Amino acid sequence: MKEILSDIDRWRAAGQKVAVARVVDIDGSGPRLPGAAMAVNEEGEVAGSVSGGCVEGAVVTEALDILDSGARRIVTFGYSDDDAFAVGLTCGGTVHLYIEPLDW
Repeated sequence: MKEILSDIDRWRAAGQKVAVARVVDIDGSGPRLPGAAMAVNEEGEVAGSVSGGCVEGAVVTEALDILDSGARRIVTFGYSDDDAFAVGLTCGGTVHLYIEPLDW
């Protein structure tokens, strides 16, 4: 989380909305451990990583939707899911992310 704070601060100073995605659990093999974080601003700019690149595009889409709706949710990508192959998660595990809008 610390590595994304400067970007979050910069976006906040610019008055942008920001969502944060955090790895909250993994089943089997996962690209990043729980605690890994990624921030997305309303323009789709990204700081940090929750998967080393393999699901980031899908996470950006989810984060932008969350910024529009204001809802918080857990999103799961897993090896057995068709979506997992589509976004590149082929490590054999399942990653669970909690995505929420930041409330200044």
